[in-house]
Amino acid sequence: MATENDVVLIYFEDNPLTFARIEKISPDIKKDWYHAKLLFLQVPPQVVTWILRDAYINGEEFTMDGKRVRLEKVVCPEDPEKFAAPEQTIKKIDPKTGGGGDAKVISLSDLKKNGDS
Repeated sequence: MATENDVVLIYFEDNPLTFARIEKISPDIKKDWYHAKLLFLQVPPQVVTWILRDAYINGEEFTMDGKRVRLEKVVCPEDPEKFAAPEQTIKKIDPKTGGGGDAKVISLSDLKKNGDS
């Protein structure tokens, strides 16, 4: 169930459209309807208020102007590798060696010392 301060992914016609944070949920005059204030996490950020049933806030599909819309609560996975695409893997870097291979660690403080003084 999505609640205030949760991040949701908004689907439009079964395609992911944008992320939003639920800022506030307050009751409407009609029973089982709510004002859901959403902060769209985009550039520039945008605040909108949608009047939704509790079931819609919880992920049930609804329509706006005849278009299918759905909110899906975003849950951070415990395993970050779940975010990697199937052909990608997350490379773990050894902090002592800087990762090995052809990688080179560049010290930003050294660059500042050797740069414009």
